[in-house]
Amino acid sequence: MKKLILTAVCMVGLSACDQSAKITEKNIKNEKQAVGSDKDDHGCIASAGQTWSELKQDCIQVFNEGFRLNPVAPQKDAAVISAFILLSDDQSKLELFLPDQTDHHTIILNKDAQGMYQNDQYTYDPDKSVLYVQGIEKYKGNVE
Repeated sequence: MKKLILTAVCMVGLSACDQSAKITEKNIKNEKQAVGSDKDDHGCIASAGQTWSELKQDCIQVFNEGFRLNPVAPQKDAAVISAFILLSDDQSKLELFLPDQTDHHTIILNKDAQGMYQNDQYTYDPDKSVLYVQGIEKYKGNVE
């Protein structure tokens, strides 16, 4: 009788351990599925550095396809966070990607007769590679 009770207790104990292992295994599988599942409304994967471009009508990595503009007055001991611009194929429009842009609102600048790209708040001078925000020079590219 003691052997029967001991065997029953061992079986219950072993099955409880097995259930715990199955739950842990299931949690690991769920975590693996979550990686890269941070797609936005356009299907761009933020963890892969993708963002939606209105000009290209596609997900892009602005740091690979855009032109980098660095702040003209970076803060001391702070990370340099760049802005990026992307030109349309016919170079009549410019899409602006700013580092402090949290609402993912697209900023499009149109080329004027003088060759400058601008809208109400922003002006980009392609000859100097300078972005002006409300008339103040804020970002500049490395043009030599």
